[in-house]
Amino acid sequence: MGAIPQVRQTGPKSYPALEAITGGQLVEGRATGTGGAGVAAAGSAKVLGVALNDAVATLVTDPVNGVLDTAPTGTRVNVAKSVEVPVTYAAAAAFGDKLVAAANGHVTPAGATPDARTIVGECTEVGGVAAADTVALAWIY
Repeated sequence: MGAIPQVRQTGPKSYPALEAITGGQLVEGRATGTGGAGVAAAGSAKVLGVALNDAVATLVTDPVNGVLDTAPTGTRVNVAKSVEVPVTYAAAAAFGDKLVAAANGHVTPAGATPDARTIVGECTEVGGVAAADTVALAWIY
């Protein structure tokens, strides 16, 4: 096959944000308009990875309450995969549980018979996660 271009060696890949995204949320690819990334829906089979930064769809350049934000949130989100990061769990999870996307870009245990296309990672928090809305470690594939 000859030489091929190396697309990603290290670091994240950047996508246009199609909505407000918070660092630590799972994001999915969307073909809306010119395409980009949005917060992953529950059970998404299009998860690109985890957002490493906050991003918005439209850059705000107008003053808010008379104050101009000199460091506004950008319109591109850096997305990483094959990385262990803290994420928000939507439910309790045991150490080693396979994970799928939950609402709001969170993760939740996959259950007994998940669609293999929806598995996004595994719980790597030693001792597991005791309750919903807990930020803990996960390996995101």
